[in-house]
Amino acid sequence: MAVPMTRRLLSVDEFQRLAAEGFFPQDERLELIRGEIVEMTPIGDRHALCVMLLNDLFADLRPRGIVNPQNPLRLPGQRSVPQPDVVLLRRRNDFGSRPPHPEDAFLVVEVSDTSLAYDRGVKIPLYAESGIPEAWIVDLNSDTIFAFRHPSPSGYQEVHQYRREDEISLEAFPGVRFAVKQILG
Repeated sequence: MAVPMTRRLLSVDEFQRLAAEGFFPQDERLELIRGEIVEMTPIGDRHALCVMLLNDLFADLRPRGIVNPQNPLRLPGQRSVPQPDVVLLRRRNDFGSRPPHPEDAFLVVEVSDTSLAYDRGVKIPLYAESGIPEAWIVDLNSDTIFAFRHPSPSGYQEVHQYRREDEISLEAFPGVRFAVKQILG
């Protein structure tokens, strides 16, 4: 007779406590996704360059926005702590007392060179469910930025594709445009 397997899902607080207590090796890249610990793919050179370029471009959005690269973003309602490549946050005076939450985000960006299916099928729905107003996937393999806008519990209601020759702007900063080729490198 087969014994059913049971899984024990972690809460955001449990995951954060384990990390703070040194339970995970420091050089291991982990996320909590829907209560499960997921190992992230390694960062390649082009991926790192793209994150650097995004940080540089988004720095111009100060003082309203704060660029938060490759750091945890708590999504307690989804039992998740993903580490997006870039989060553009609303400026808050109390970041020292409370880490960023979904309501603080203008935009979340995932840079994909080997993780497109995972980013699109797992992480983007998490961001929509959390109410993050806009999420981008920078697909380095197709030189395309997918912009997801207007979140709902069932996903983002709009998806636009931007190619190397296009310009893209954030809904929160409609007057600021970026050349896609600047982001892709």
